[in-house]
Amino acid sequence: MRIAQLANFVGATSGGMRTAIEHLGRGYVDAGADRLLVIPGPVDAVTSTDLGDVVQVRAPRVGGGYRLIVEPWRVTEVLERWQPTSVEWSDKLTLLPVAWWARRNGVRSVLLSHERMGDMFAMRSGFDTTSKVSIGLLNRLLVRSFDTVVVTSRYAEDEFRSVAEAAGCPVERVPLGVDLDTFRPVPRGARSDELRLVHAGRLSREKSPHLAVATAVELHRRGVPVRMDVYGDGPHRDELEALAAGAPVHLHGYVDGRAALRDRLAAADVALSVCPGETFGLAVLEALACGTPVVTADRGGARELVDATSGDWGTPDPSSLADAVLRLAARTEDVVRRAARHRAEGFGWDRTVARMLALHAGDHVGVLTA
Repeated sequence: MRIAQLANFVGATSGGMRTAIEHLGRGYVDAGADRLLVIPGPVDAVTSTDLGDVVQVRAPRVGGGYRLIVEPWRVTEVLERWQPTSVEWSDKLTLLPVAWWARRNGVRSVLLSHERMGDMFAMRSGFDTTSKVSIGLLNRLLVRSFDTVVVTSRYAEDEFRSVAEAAGCPVERVPLGVDLDTFRPVPRGARSDELRLVHAGRLSREKSPHLAVATAVELHRRGVPVRMDVYGDGPHRDELEALAAGAPVHLHGYVDGRAALRDRLAAADVALSVCPGETFGLAVLEALACGTPVVTADRGGARELVDATSGDWGTPDPSSLADAVLRLAARTEDVVRRAARHRAEGFGWDRTVARMLALHAGDHVGVLTA
């Protein structure tokens, strides 16, 4: 099996999709598949690695430290030389012609859908102005272009189910995984009188960091002894600093290294991952794997990762989420932290890789749940 992975929206720092691509790619290679990774970059280049060849395609910057391949023919030229048996990617717009190339050439195409288009546009703009008709037309085009659409949650599946059934395109729900060896409980220091909160993720509007910070501000306003540490960077950091003014919220920027992030997640009492439009939520699993319970919004893919033993949830507003934090903090610490780790252990990467390999081979895998 020869699997080509296309990662078209690559920034300067690691994110959820980059983590997923890395772990899936390693799993494919460990299973004996040949693997090619195609990414955008400042110049054309080819690098050989222990996880297969990496082909960098010259692409322009599009803001926020990201590059985007805008000439799909450059990708098809790479694929014609490498001759994959299956191609996997998450780009729904600029690389769509690659799916048509795959169809013409008898190459399987797998769309790993990691966002709901309507929610993404609405949260990035701050306004719910996205045309549902336009999104619906795009989704109908997508399901007619790919052999299989993979979603990571029931929330993500809702966007595709009806149009996919009409087009005869399989939609497979395959949750992603978490690195259980790196993200694990570590010894914690002496308990503090402060309630220690943590938020980790890109500081951009579609990830709802404003809501997490506003929740900490609300707890501070109520007189709760609280400290919130925010790890990550992004275009809206200045807005978050202004929102947190006068409250014990500390923005630390990007954390270099997963072990360093693990130590910070494990030190917290509660992690906030409250984006209501998240289709999965690797940050949720990483916190749970460290034994840190999570408060999330009561809708979205992240909510599906948190059960009643490992966290709590509220409507996506600061007051409701602050109530959820206090309910969670009142529970027996050792019990809830053990439950958090146990919940994460149901999402190992080996299970995800096995299902994805089956899809690349053309098999139906059914639903994977924890």
